[in-house]
Amino acid sequence: MNNDHSSSGDRMQSRTASGLSGFLTNVKYLLKGKVLVANVLPVFTAFWLALYFSGEDFSSHFGTFLLTMIGSTLIIAGALMFNNWYEADLDKKMDRTQNRPTVTGAFTLTAVFRSAVITTILGFGIMLFTTVEAALYSFLGWFFYVVLYTFWSKRKYTINTIIGSISGAFTPLIGWAAVAPANHIVPVMLFYLLFIWQVPHTLAIAIRRLDDYTRAGVPMLPVVSGVPMTIRQMLIYIIALLPFPFVLLPSMGLIFFIVTLGLTAGWIILAFRGIKTMDTVLWARMNLRYSLIYLIITLLVMILVTI
Repeated sequence: MNNDHSSSGDRMQSRTASGLSGFLTNVKYLLKGKVLVANVLPVFTAFWLALYFSGEDFSSHFGTFLLTMIGSTLIIAGALMFNNWYEADLDKKMDRTQNRPTVTGAFTLTAVFRSAVITTILGFGIMLFTTVEAALYSFLGWFFYVVLYTFWSKRKYTINTIIGSISGAFTPLIGWAAVAPANHIVPVMLFYLLFIWQVPHTLAIAIRRLDDYTRAGVPMLPVVSGVPMTIRQMLIYIIALLPFPFVLLPSMGLIFFIVTLGLTAGWIILAFRGIKTMDTVLWARMNLRYSLIYLIITLLVMILVTI
């Protein structure tokens, strides 16, 4: 997942802020604040759902909950820092990443690399106190994002979007496996949701920031194959979300089904408009916002219907 670039005022603030507030601002940009939250939320959702479907009480698993949330957050943060460290040269060429401390020089690359290593090791160490399965999914998510996405495919292949999406899809498996084995239809479908959802979400960013990716030489799909082809691919992936509410209807109930199906139908309608639109940047911005609304509401509804 990627978050959009901030305003020029935010960038100037990042460059000039000092003291504790400046440090925290730089940390936020380093960890891609919204991206971190968007990856941690599925961990929490799946943990909650695992307790519900296992008939377990939250209070009796509070210690495991803290370990899971802290450990997974550190691992995700470590992966994001590795990404910023490795892509500092690309970020300097893109308007949307000018506020990152690896670009402004607020943090040295050596400091970012060491922080990434330490944070990742701490995260894995903590996750090992939950379950081996949860630690394994944490490693797989980290490996796909850092090694296969950041180090290998990002600069070479359009399939980088798919690989990055696989990485993010492991997050609900982490949360569920901390409570019970993830061989249940709910975590499997959450993996499916996160994988499919991230593709049109990321491609919407790539269309909106096409000039950035072109200038940096990143082979995103709209750079290599054009915007019309990318829009058609996005539509296919959004349509692929349709089975999600149907498969989980017996487990999650009618309210979940109606809300999720309605959200999916709305996104499909919006995606179809992209085929004939003349303003692809505006359309991409609308899709980006809708994708975030779709994910947040879907996960929150899954929590609310199981309270």
